[in-house]
Amino acid sequence: MKVLITGGAGFIGSHLAEYHLAKGDTVTAVDDLSTGSTDVFKGFKPERFTFVEGDILTWKDLDREVKRADRIYHMAAVVGIVRVLREPVEVTRVNVLGTERLLESVVRSHHLPELVIASSSSVYGHSRQEALGEESEVIYRPEQGGLTGYAISKLTNEIQAMAYRHIHGLPITIPRLFNAVGPRQSGNYGFVLPRFIKQALSGIPLTVYGDGTQTRSFCDVRDTVRALALLSENPKAWGQPVNVGNAREITILDLARLVIERSRSSSPIEFVSFARGYGSEFLQTTQRRPSIDRLQELTDFRHSWSLEQTIDDLIRRNSDRIVPQGRLL
Repeated sequence: MKVLITGGAGFIGSHLAEYHLAKGDTVTAVDDLSTGSTDVFKGFKPERFTFVEGDILTWKDLDREVKRADRIYHMAAVVGIVRVLREPVEVTRVNVLGTERLLESVVRSHHLPELVIASSSSVYGHSRQEALGEESEVIYRPEQGGLTGYAISKLTNEIQAMAYRHIHGLPITIPRLFNAVGPRQSGNYGFVLPRFIKQALSGIPLTVYGDGTQTRSFCDVRDTVRALALLSENPKAWGQPVNVGNAREITILDLARLVIERSRSSSPIEFVSFARGYGSEFLQTTQRRPSIDRLQELTDFRHSWSLEQTIDDLIRRNSDRIVPQGRLL
């Protein structure tokens, strides 16, 4: 199989590349490196892997690579709370126009590669349902600014995907991704778990934004990519949004405590305001837990990684690279 991954130097994109290379597939990854890094490809064998630096909006070889691909994962997007808050124009430009350009290229190719258009749990906005299902009503408060533009850009991606599925018959999968975590994720753009791991191993305070009572549901990225592959090859999943994540819910404060416990760290916990943490005020989503009933009805997917196993793995991978505060190498 020939696989094309946009945003392929990003966190999930690089794991998709690794997954398909392990299966013997040929992978081309394109990324503008605005948040990704070629460091994620260390250890990748070049015989079946190609990386191209390019912007999804201007990449001149898009049509050629689309024609070659048997499956396309469209992961290119402006992501991370910090970047989303700082670059609202880029959010709409890249997320919406980039997706439109890719879909038009697929139509022009006159063949039907399996196509994954990555959406996000952010589309649920400020819905207060205990478990978010694909049929849940969404609630937005545009006057609050902040993450609303990102949420609507990903909902627009879903609408684009369903429209091209309806008009052109494209075999499109629309996963709504919930908080993937795991190796190679950076804490630079607002992702909480890698930040906690680094702080705990360094012996410095774990910074919890707000009072820590907000909840999230974390899914190991290796489970995420397996779910994406299962959905993309299943015609029954095409043309409808499907939650991809883990239904286990945890407060951010308890996540900090769990990281301290698993790492045997002496780090304290420090509470800071969202404005200080992210450099901007915004309306924080207080709770986000997916229903994954649709995912499990469509596939035989079951999680292989618990949150504790993921944390232990990240501690092991990072313990040799981080020097505790006050120690010298």
